[in-house]
Amino acid sequence: MSKTSNINRVDGFAKVTGSATYSAEYKTPGVVYACLVGSTIAKGRIKSIDTKKAEWASGVLAVITHLNVDKPAGYQKPKDKHNFGQPLQVFKDDTILYYDQPIALVIADTFERMQYAASLIKAEYFKEEHATELKKAADKEKKVETAKGNDYNRGNIDGYKNAEVVLEEEYIIPTEVHNPMELANIIAKWEGNKPTVFTKSQGVEGTRRSIGEVFGIPPADVSVNSEYLGGAFGMGLHTWPYEIAALIGAKKLNRPVKLVLHREQMFTNVGFRPYTIQKMGLGATKEGKLTGLTHEAVAMTSTYEDFMEGTVNMSRFIYDCENVSTRYRIVPLDTCTPIWMRGPGEATGSFALESAMDELAYKLNMDPIEFRKLNYAEKDQEQNKPWSSKHLLECYEGGMELIGWKNRKNKPGSVREGEWLVGYGMGTGTFGCYRNATSVKAKFLADGNLVLQCSVNDMGPGTATMMTAIGSEITGLPSENVVIEMGKSGLPKGPTQGGSATTSSVGSAVHDACNLLVSKAIGLASETDALKGVPITDLTFVNNLISSKNDNSKSVSLSSLLSANKLDNLEVENVSKGTEEAKKYSIYSFSVHFVKVLINPNLGKIRLAHVVSCADIGTVISQKTSAGQMYGGAVGGIGMGLMEALEIDHRFGRPINNNFADYHVPVNADIEKQEVFFVNKKDPISNPMGTKGLGETALVGMAPAIANAVFNATGKRVRDLPITLDKILEPSVATA
Repeated sequence: MSKTSNINRVDGFAKVTGSATYSAEYKTPGVVYACLVGSTIAKGRIKSIDTKKAEWASGVLAVITHLNVDKPAGYQKPKDKHNFGQPLQVFKDDTILYYDQPIALVIADTFERMQYAASLIKAEYFKEEHATELKKAADKEKKVETAKGNDYNRGNIDGYKNAEVVLEEEYIIPTEVHNPMELANIIAKWEGNKPTVFTKSQGVEGTRRSIGEVFGIPPADVSVNSEYLGGAFGMGLHTWPYEIAALIGAKKLNRPVKLVLHREQMFTNVGFRPYTIQKMGLGATKEGKLTGLTHEAVAMTSTYEDFMEGTVNMSRFIYDCENVSTRYRIVPLDTCTPIWMRGPGEATGSFALESAMDELAYKLNMDPIEFRKLNYAEKDQEQNKPWSSKHLLECYEGGMELIGWKNRKNKPGSVREGEWLVGYGMGTGTFGCYRNATSVKAKFLADGNLVLQCSVNDMGPGTATMMTAIGSEITGLPSENVVIEMGKSGLPKGPTQGGSATTSSVGSAVHDACNLLVSKAIGLASETDALKGVPITDLTFVNNLISSKNDNSKSVSLSSLLSANKLDNLEVENVSKGTEEAKKYSIYSFSVHFVKVLINPNLGKIRLAHVVSCADIGTVISQKTSAGQMYGGAVGGIGMGLMEALEIDHRFGRPINNNFADYHVPVNADIEKQEVFFVNKKDPISNPMGTKGLGETALVGMAPAIANAVFNATGKRVRDLPITLDKILEPSVATA
């Protein structure tokens, strides 16, 4: 994609000037305002709920609770039926399953009146003993009864135990919250039995299906608009109870209802990365060859839904090892259901695996990268398939050069810069590459523009820019002549944005549709007088001109072609999907993060002096947006490694740092120098462009890179994230 790889973000101007319209910003005549009132206990039943003062307050239009809700069709389905993407049915009865669960919806004619009325609602409860602490609820541990929840074994079960050199350790990832800048929100309205929503969703088509299921209407009758998202990171992968509550309220009043969660509710009602305890067992020969690997994970879920993620999956294939065992268990707790968060599973699992690999390398007195090279997997042993492409070694080499790995010493604490201890660390990441069936409509207009339409939306990675780059490359049109229409129902069906599948899925559909459109234009032009006698194979389409490759005087413009055929536009719509050939290969993206830290031994202060992130993602469609993804993923991993943890007061089952003052995330000042590079070699199997996904793997491996660098600087091995200064200074911290 050489000609278009450095185009600016096509949505950049709209976003920085404020002309981009996010879902809560749509001007909707007659809109009224709603908010949710949450439970103040973590488990039990509602004894009574007093709504009279709120109902009598000025401007209040409705107060909806389980006592007066008009239950939609989805509530009549069996208990084991998952509605609207997750099974919690808002206001269904008096049962309380977690702290801040919605118990009332207040609707008023102004925002201020709505807030005041909500403060007047009082509830009393029959409290029950709750469980919100994973370690204390271990007796509730259970297996997920699905194929994905099955234990995995290759070779001898727990074969690491018979190795010459053995490592056994435990690693902990706390609960982390998505916390995008844009709050969860929805504007809901009805026209008869057909709802229209402007909502924060990562999947327009999924939202249509889930709303249709709840209200017993065909998905085609549901209109969803979600063009711009101010970040999501996974929280937009469900239709949450707040969205259904707004729809219930709008239907009851027959008026548009706007509902925006406040920041504290973002910590309790839209999912999070689950608290996870992992045990690693590694075995190797004295020369450093892995002979066994066991990865066990126990993670939290809610009491009303079994949620699991791919925490142990990376351990099955990333290194060459004949004896591998993985086990995954869940523990139901009295919380909201967790949800996928950027790098879902792999980001958590890589912390344990890549920390353990570093620890074992230290035991073997080997350089951590040399240890990984010795155990480099030439094929996917889990699936017994060849890689479609794999250039992980080039990531290692390039990252070592940029970070200054040659300055690293194997002995911890042996490198200083003034009063600062210096440490170098790295972590490998990976994520599967998927290609979902996607439909795109491509249209040539008489004004010289190319229009590309798809219902997929863009939560930030640059999907519109990617579509523009591919369309421009194939048609030869300048990028400013490519118009993207996306993020709403009624357009050709696109996929949910998640799992690093958007470029492969939507990009392939754009690629195929544009090629078909160019062929259609050339075929039509070949019938004109100007090009009669010129073989179709000798015709070319560049910048709205169809001409002979051998004789430039023989040509016809697109506008004259449309005019001659009395057409307003020329269009094609095509469904693009993966090939049978691709199923023969294991297709993954790979990443490596390198970190140089400076640590003050007296204060425990950690400085990120240098971060290098590199990735093998096949062909790079847009250098600028890809680099932005890599920078952002690394920053997310830095938050995971050094700052982020939801703190729960387990006496009450409620969060105590549910705000940006107490829940810390990285800012620019936290990273002194950051670099990104890509191998940029086409994958011959993945899709027509040769791309592989980036968004997820951009985060995977960063947290262990930091932990490994901290150990290299201090000799302190922190296995319980985040790595804070108290853990650096605490004498009892585990020392490898």
